[in-house]
Amino acid sequence: MILSTEGCLTAGKIITTHGLRGEVKVYPATDSPEDFKRLKEVIVKKGARQSRHKLEKAVRFKNVLIVKLSDIDDVETAKTLVEGLILADREQFKELEENRYYEADLIGMKVSDERYGELGVLSEVLHTGANDVYSVRREGKKDLLLPAIRSCILDVDVENKAMKVHVLDGLMEL
Repeated sequence: MILSTEGCLTAGKIITTHGLRGEVKVYPATDSPEDFKRLKEVIVKKGARQSRHKLEKAVRFKNVLIVKLSDIDDVETAKTLVEGLILADREQFKELEENRYYEADLIGMKVSDERYGELGVLSEVLHTGANDVYSVRREGKKDLLLPAIRSCILDVDVENKAMKVHVLDGLMEL
């Protein structure tokens, strides 16, 4: 059965099983793993397969969460979910502070620079230790990697899917 994932955001990725009772370890895709606990119902998407579950439990364990989903009661069933994404309706997530964005809202944005004009489309957000890095896919050229810092990201217009940036000296390969 194909479930509608329109309006959903990625909450995390299932990385392995935990124990014998169907629990899984999830790497959260949220800034605060505590946000995960607010979710009531989720969709697990792995390839073309999708399934809807109630979130019964989410407990922080080091840098991951131990999650119990409804209808997943044994390790064998849990194994079929490993590498799957956990999606949830946008309404279940909290409102973000100013200048904070969900990755899903950034992907696909047209990126332009004050000097170079239109650069390409934001295709991926890379998570590094110090700050995120935005990968901008450029036609016929190598992807441009931009640090997600105030001096580089000037304006983000989620509604119009547009981002204005300042490419720092030395980053641009023409």
